[in-house]
Amino acid sequence: MSRRTPPAAPVAEKSVPTPGSPDHPDLRNRFREVMARVPTPVSVISSMAAGLPYGTTVSAFASLSMAPPMVLVSLDRNSELLAVVREVGRFGVNVLGAHQADLASTFAKKGGPAKFSDAPWETDHELPRLPGAPGWLACEVAALVDGGDHVVALGTVVAADTIEGQPLTYHNRVFGTHAVLPEA
Repeated sequence: MSRRTPPAAPVAEKSVPTPGSPDHPDLRNRFREVMARVPTPVSVISSMAAGLPYGTTVSAFASLSMAPPMVLVSLDRNSELLAVVREVGRFGVNVLGAHQADLASTFAKKGGPAKFSDAPWETDHELPRLPGAPGWLACEVAALVDGGDHVVALGTVVAADTIEGQPLTYHNRVFGTHAVLPEA
């Protein structure tokens, strides 16, 4: 009687993303380049937990609804701030002014509450507010929606305030501001 060797198990082939696939590195690079050409407002999203302020710089912030007033912000899935927002259910939006590029850079780094040690701030609606920012919104979380490597926080606006000032924008990987076009 002869013994037969069982057939070998199929070898799993590594999947190589094809061009046009969302996982293809070339598509991600091209997407990044397109998005760099979209001017965006620069804001510091803030929240408070256990009496400590947290904040991070975002450029993915937009108006969502007028009735009721709502906004959306995109937060990195692994950010400390997202964990705080999940815990407390509210966040502030500090819409930065052209004179606040240094704050945008400070809050773009890791560092938890230490980011606030060199930045003037006050509490407004139990949220950290950066004085001098041309726009301020206090929001209650309406929903958190998964979006790839980020989570979109939908916020119902409970307070809003403005002061005069040019906005800080981000375009082609540099800070700038809005300028009115000359009339034709």
